[in-house]
Amino acid sequence: MEIILLERVEKLGAIGDVVNVKPGFARNFLLPRGKALRASAANKAKFEADRARIEAENAKRRDIARSESREIEGVTVVMIRSASSTGQLYGSVAARDIVEALAAANHKVARTQVVLDRPIKALGLHDVRIALHPEVVVGVKINIARSPEEAELQAKGVDVTADLFEREEAGFTEAFDPAAEPGTLPVDDEAPEAAAAPAEA
Repeated sequence: MEIILLERVEKLGAIGDVVNVKPGFARNFLLPRGKALRASAANKAKFEADRARIEAENAKRRDIARSESREIEGVTVVMIRSASSTGQLYGSVAARDIVEALAAANHKVARTQVVLDRPIKALGLHDVRIALHPEVVVGVKINIARSPEEAELQAKGVDVTADLFEREEAGFTEAFDPAAEPGTLPVDDEAPEAAAAPAEA
């Protein structure tokens, strides 16, 4: 399906470009969100008549987004979540969760501005893009940890899941007695050498 872009769309083109896209992508995303028009003769004429206004409005929105981007660029937010010892989350972190975490840090963004290919399902530091405008995209860091202490360690570059795994492995060591006979149980050094004799009747 041929469409006229009303704003820049990543990997498609800029304002005024006539591009060919799959009908489903146009009907379900571009047309209902006002990002494009069907490329009919009437719409082409309408676009050309309104081109100066459309470009001016886009420039105004872009300037506002650029000023907002200075506050959010490079921000790190901490999210505390339950996870297994291997670092897999019980559940996942989606765009809505990121919007709420940013709002708690006084950064207001819309869910549609969070560029997340798939939900986050593991502990760690994750880079997420925020598209404040089609031409203004900033990066934020999401620090997902099981506790504030773990979040601090991750911020310093510590891999908490690897550290936890090493500590668990170290916890399973057994004392080795080279003089022990095969099949005998280890003797507790602090145990009394002989049991107390039973009281005489």
